[in-house]
Amino acid sequence: MQSALIAALLVGATAPTVGVHLVQRRLSIIGDGVGHVALFGVALGLVTGWAPLGTAMATAVVGAIAVEALRGLRRNEVDVLMAILFAGGIAGGVVLISAMPPGRPANLDAYLFGAIITTTRSDLVVLAGTAAVVLAFTVGLCRALFAVSIDEECACAAGLPVTVLNMLLAATTAATVVASMRIVGLLLIGALMVLPAAAAMLLARSFRGTLLVAVGIGAVVASAGTTAAYYLGVPAGGTIVLLAVAVFTVSAAGPGVRRAARRVLASAGCRAAARRADRPRPVVHSRVGLLP
Repeated sequence: MQSALIAALLVGATAPTVGVHLVQRRLSIIGDGVGHVALFGVALGLVTGWAPLGTAMATAVVGAIAVEALRGLRRNEVDVLMAILFAGGIAGGVVLISAMPPGRPANLDAYLFGAIITTTRSDLVVLAGTAAVVLAFTVGLCRALFAVSIDEECACAAGLPVTVLNMLLAATTAATVVASMRIVGLLLIGALMVLPAAAAMLLARSFRGTLLVAVGIGAVVASAGTTAAYYLGVPAGGTIVLLAVAVFTVSAAGPGVRRAARRVLASAGCRAAARRADRPRPVVHSRVGLLP
């Protein structure tokens, strides 16, 4: 359980730093797409007998970089590229698993939905190393990445290596997805990357504040979801994502609730003013100064 909590904190604090940049670029769905490609890598590793983590990492990085390259060439067809990424990853994984030799186990549940309780010390070492690299990139280069997210042409004119930064962000997204697949699952890691970032954008007033709030939300929901899953006996990945959904819902509903409350109070104040206007006012006698 201690290893699970440490892993949850690492993933919860790391994934939103990538998600902030993806949401800013309107590429929130790319995390799910990379997860589908990573599923193909996992199936390839299970079929060939290689390490599923290594094959998933290789295929996810190649797929993410390929999508980024195609996005740069054809910006108006990003949704079609995402659909191809989804379909190709799932279809390739299904075909490879069906071709697995008889007698070899093919349990994908731990990769699809996560198995955080089975986290080992070696998993923590790999996860900590990946988290350090991801944080060094997303936080250390946050200004350059933000400039590219706002206006790529202006960033390029300012001398920033836009293409290199985009490729590195794609590779970082793939690494985050693969490193977190045993914690949250390939089908849910995209939500953990995007939901804290989206909620932070509703709460913070600057990009740096958004980054800090997103990290805080991710760490809290990951640790709280893991603890709740341990005591309730429910899947940790789904619990973490449901908590993230709840935080986003509250953040999104907050401004609307405040506006509705102001309207109610304003209307109540108007009604009170009308009642006061209709009420007969006491008249002071001009000579003796007494009420009639």
